[in-house]
Amino acid sequence: MAARPSTGKVPRIGFPPADSSARRGKIENLLRTQKTPIQGSRLAELFNVSRQCIVQDLAILRAGGAQIEATPRGYIVSPRAQGAVRSVLACRHKPERTQEELEILVDNGCKVLDVIVEHPLYGELRGALMLSSRADVADFCNNWHNSRAQLLSSLTDGVHLHTIEATRRDRITRAKSQLRARGFLLR
Repeated sequence: MAARPSTGKVPRIGFPPADSSARRGKIENLLRTQKTPIQGSRLAELFNVSRQCIVQDLAILRAGGAQIEATPRGYIVSPRAQGAVRSVLACRHKPERTQEELEILVDNGCKVLDVIVEHPLYGELRGALMLSSRADVADFCNNWHNSRAQLLSSLTDGVHLHTIEATRRDRITRAKSQLRARGFLLR
């Protein structure tokens, strides 16, 4: 497979296949220093390995306790913001109201960390979202529509949970109030 030329700010880092431990350390370091997610294909390009090799490296890192999140936009280490508060919201709505729900949350200064559904066979299924702006929400919704994938909430008749995070409790309170007023929160 011919290597593509690097197009990002991060220079390509080649490792021989036998040096997988060093590569995993460099991958974790790179993810810790980036503020935005990096796609697996980009990591494969940077480290001159296959995408499957990156998936395996990330699985090993996560199994070892690394807090690496797999988001729709790529991989990221997302430490909890200093002094941030979290809340889990129980919601229900039709798919066409997804963007509205997510925009209420980010407009109130909340970061939407994930979506969780309870599956009758597999138990809890969780999808990392990491959405903190209207642009993030628009990208997520565009990816959803373009991929024609089903939302996790489609497995549970619209019932789902979101873990959200904000720098102040009043932002979460305000978001909950607006969600409740628009019929999103389960009672």
